[in-house]
Amino acid sequence: MADYHFVYKDVEGASTQWDDIQRKLGNLPAKPPAFKPAPFTPAEDEASLPKDKSWIDEKTERDLEDLEDNPDLDDDRFLEDYRKKRLAELREAAKVARFGSVVLISGSDFVREVSQAPADVWVVAVLYKEGIAECGVLMQCLEDLATKYPATKFVKIISTDCIPNYPDRNVPTVLVYNNGAVKANYVGLQSFGRRCTPEGVALVLCQSDPVLNDGQNGNDRSRKAVIDGVRKRFIEKVVTEHENDDDGSSSD
Repeated sequence: MADYHFVYKDVEGASTQWDDIQRKLGNLPAKPPAFKPAPFTPAEDEASLPKDKSWIDEKTERDLEDLEDNPDLDDDRFLEDYRKKRLAELREAAKVARFGSVVLISGSDFVREVSQAPADVWVVAVLYKEGIAECGVLMQCLEDLATKYPATKFVKIISTDCIPNYPDRNVPTVLVYNNGAVKANYVGLQSFGRRCTPEGVALVLCQSDPVLNDGQNGNDRSRKAVIDGVRKRFIEKVVTEHENDDDGSSSD
């Protein structure tokens, strides 16, 4: 017959009543603590993590429209609502920021492009002549401002095409229009200071009215808001130039 003898092994960490008595008497060392596994923590499910919407801020209007057919967004109501809101903001900004460059016009275009511009649009018209250095300097500044303030309309017109026999000594001349009326005029490059810079021209244009509009300030188109924006850009420019100078000197 087979031998059915076996050794019984108790649960690990268990002890007999006799052992417990001996431990109370100090004849045996203290009972080791029972093994206790660490609490279980399930791994994070990426699908359950809060969605980071920062990536959608960098999307263009076309990119956002392409997302309309993206099935991955169907179950994410928050992201879908945010996408729609962001798309509406971009479309609204596009309505306001509709210029962005200095456009050449002719004398016959002046009334339509300048005098009859919408009442909520400020128009900066520069009278110039080719080959005059001062006109070239001011034009570079205006091109820079037209890019930074695309909700303000910038146009240029040859001086004698706008006003027959207009003296060359008066160019460049800047005319500021709003709601069909001339709000300011600046004759000659000296009107914009000893050093003609985009920031200096911006400050002169906004002396009395919020001429410049970047399309980002919403309903706040006050002169103070414009001036603050110009000063901020000027400080950023100075800091950037200073940092570039430091990098250049350290590399020598």
